[in-house]
Amino acid sequence: MLEKLPEELGQALINQRAGMEQVVYNHLHAQREVSRLTVSSPAFVFNGFLPKRCTADGEGTSPPLSWSGCPADTASIAIIVEDADSPTPHPLVHAIAVDLAAAAESLPEGALNANSEVEFEIGSNSYFQRAWLPPDPPPGHGEHRYVFQVFALRPGVGFSKTVGRSEFIQVILSRAIAVGCLIGLFERRPSKSIEAEEEGALLGTA
Repeated sequence: MLEKLPEELGQALINQRAGMEQVVYNHLHAQREVSRLTVSSPAFVFNGFLPKRCTADGEGTSPPLSWSGCPADTASIAIIVEDADSPTPHPLVHAIAVDLAAAAESLPEGALNANSEVEFEIGSNSYFQRAWLPPDPPPGHGEHRYVFQVFALRPGVGFSKTVGRSEFIQVILSRAIAVGCLIGLFERRPSKSIEAEEEGALLGTA
């Protein structure tokens, strides 16, 4: 969708970013210290680029995710994926998943997509869809950091069937006992920089 925006618009907004300090992970750490979870993916490394198939330029499949280190008193797992660099007042939500079993340690590829068969609740992304929103940054806006955040929760007040970001934050602040995150990158570069690289490659092989 956003790949059709003029590159000039993306470049004009390059310094307009929600900011890493606004992701839910940092909302929690600003309030109190909690245990750390280890979060990883077989599809990309920390601060590595997301596979094209997981973005709006590919099939738009949610990536696989794994975590470990949940405390013994974990009652359930909750996940949120946010774009810390969206040109919006708050990070853009790409997925919310709640009420995963306490013993769960992973999500397979595609688990957050709308047509997947899941045993947990999928909340609303920033487009009001209960599904994975594939990364789709404006061309020319630079690298975007997609923050995959996993929370271990103690028993307490549950989530609604249509949980969004505001409700998610409220529950996390009251129930989270451990958290971990994994950052994946995606960028739509200006066409001029791509053309320059291609020209340089051709000169190098001449």
